[in-house]
Amino acid sequence: MQAGIPLVELWRGPFAESVHTGHAVICDAQGDIVEAWGDPTQVVLPRSSAKMLQALPLIESGAADAFSLSTAQLALSCASHQGARIHVDKVSAWLGDLGLGESDLRCGPQQSEDIPYRNQMICADEAPCQLHNNCSGKHAGFLTLAKHLGAGPEYIDPDHPVQLAGREAWERMTDEEVQGYGIDGCSAPNFATSLHGMARAMAKFATAAEGTPQQRLVSAMTTHPELVAGETRACTNLMRAMDGRVAIKTGAEGFFIAIIPEKKLGVALKIADGTTRASECAIAAILVKLGVLDVDHPETRKYLDAPILNRRGIQTGWQRATDALR
Repeated sequence: MQAGIPLVELWRGPFAESVHTGHAVICDAQGDIVEAWGDPTQVVLPRSSAKMLQALPLIESGAADAFSLSTAQLALSCASHQGARIHVDKVSAWLGDLGLGESDLRCGPQQSEDIPYRNQMICADEAPCQLHNNCSGKHAGFLTLAKHLGAGPEYIDPDHPVQLAGREAWERMTDEEVQGYGIDGCSAPNFATSLHGMARAMAKFATAAEGTPQQRLVSAMTTHPELVAGETRACTNLMRAMDGRVAIKTGAEGFFIAIIPEKKLGVALKIADGTTRASECAIAAILVKLGVLDVDHPETRKYLDAPILNRRGIQTGWQRATDALR
């Protein structure tokens, strides 16, 4: 991973204490680059920012309609949720509708990241399970597609029909052959593409016609921002701040995407050092720059030009996007 250019700075008093570098691309409806920072050809693993690509076969195959999936379930198929009760209950019910259970998932157990629910589980001596995994909704989608195709239970195998369908959708949407893959935190393959290819794919989602699989996924995400991430999370907070006009999705290791239908634009960005605080700041800056996020909205201020407080609540500095992003 090349360092890219400075995108986010952390200031302590008059000193620039830390700098996060990275790459970002904005693509238009034709897949052309509108603006870029760093290297658009940088090969990346989009991680969970690619969940919409992985969910496309769920609709395109007819599985979503065959199983009468709701918009909430489609949102969960694209989610990196925090394992709150609302997420766990909905995924559990979805698996029940399929005649399946938690043991059919292949994402692995994960402690809930919803603090009140996690504390409740600790007090009750309840162990976390796979339903709490932030990717359990995506995996429920994989299981739905596997059942529709009559395929085997090991749906995370790169040669399984579910993953082959995902790879085909990935290549079709990015207009690139995948450049290998890595195994994600949830054990599914995550395909490599250029940053330009990822932004191009997001632009295709942004320009999708009403009722298409792409538009249905975007609509599900913007209708249910609380399911895509959860309370206190940047994806949920910023989608609410934009009144459902824009879909955004974080990915591990400093990745972020945005889908902007009203401007027919797609955005992809990668922070070179993998820091989430920097990717949240950078995506907020780009959304403000594009005129779809109010710079003075309270949620924006949590990420862009955000104050840094010490343990006494005294402001000691701030996190800001660099002039390059402004």
